[in-house]
Amino acid sequence: MASARDVAESAGVSVSTVSRALASTGRVSPATRDRVVAAAARLGYQPDPTARGLRMGRTHAIGLLVPDLENPYFASVTKGVQARARALGYAVFIVDSEEDATSETALVRELARRVDGVLLASPRSSDHDVLGLAGDVPTVLVSREVGALPSVAVDDRDGVSQALRHLYVLGHRRVAVAAGPVSSWSSERRSDGLRRAAESLDGLSLVELGAFSPYFSGGFAAADHVLAQDVTAVVAFNDLMALGMLGRFRERGVKVPDDVSVVGFDDVAVATLVSPALTTIRVPRTRLGRRAVDLLVGELGSEDPPARVDAGARPGPTVDRLPVELVVRGSTGAVHEVVDRRTGAPTRTSAGPPVPLE
Repeated sequence: MASARDVAESAGVSVSTVSRALASTGRVSPATRDRVVAAAARLGYQPDPTARGLRMGRTHAIGLLVPDLENPYFASVTKGVQARARALGYAVFIVDSEEDATSETALVRELARRVDGVLLASPRSSDHDVLGLAGDVPTVLVSREVGALPSVAVDDRDGVSQALRHLYVLGHRRVAVAAGPVSSWSSERRSDGLRRAAESLDGLSLVELGAFSPYFSGGFAAADHVLAQDVTAVVAFNDLMALGMLGRFRERGVKVPDDVSVVGFDDVAVATLVSPALTTIRVPRTRLGRRAVDLLVGELGSEDPPARVDAGARPGPTVDRLPVELVVRGSTGAVHEVVDRRTGAPTRTSAGPPVPLE
């Protein structure tokens, strides 16, 4: 197999000139580049990308930190990251923080020794700690925005607004909110979006139930809180929690959507496999992953070693917010009033003809 030295001798240049010419750095003349390329083709020379990366201080690998790889949301984001990185010639190292914010700093710093840049998907660390990590290695955030760091997220506020307006049109006027972890930026955004949307809907009240773990078990626990309130619908932080609610409601003999309507967020695959199928907000999860890789590779540049940039010194953030879509299925229904036989008072239940938007 021909070596770079063989190409250099054939083209009458130095080995370093061969490297620069084949890397298209712009540091050699067009005539010299043509001569080197012709010699390499004649000798069948193939550059070693690993050796080239070492010379340039590059690993051609990126790191991805997720809070829970078993969560189908992050599994889909990861698939998008891997597919796009592979197409661009990058390997991917994945670490799972298991929803533990205290472990993220150590995990990312370990990653930084092995990769050119890092993607932080929904990090649970504080803004201060995230900015500190970004000072160690080029960083792009996924489903999180911090300062001037480049990030890609979805429009959480618009998503929950779509969900709440859907429930309002169906006649729901008292809606519960089952939030996610207190350390979740997305949960905070969604709760804020629900409050803003509620202010614009006459007669609608939100009942905020507090924070729950973003799993089936969290929704299972939240369901009892929902039933303790005088509500006809609930919006869950994510689909896993919503599915947990469906399970608990079934155990307690509560019919969905006849007695209570349920809305999730993410549209994971299992949302269509339960009965009733889950009304939810569809998130372009694999697209999130692909776009995050594009942002990070753009941060790294093409040829020079990746620079360690002070995130606070950037002129402004690069933030991509991807649109989301309401998907209506069987877990939401319209409200009508019935008379309580014991008290004679009218009450609202989650079944009946649609109510026009007021």
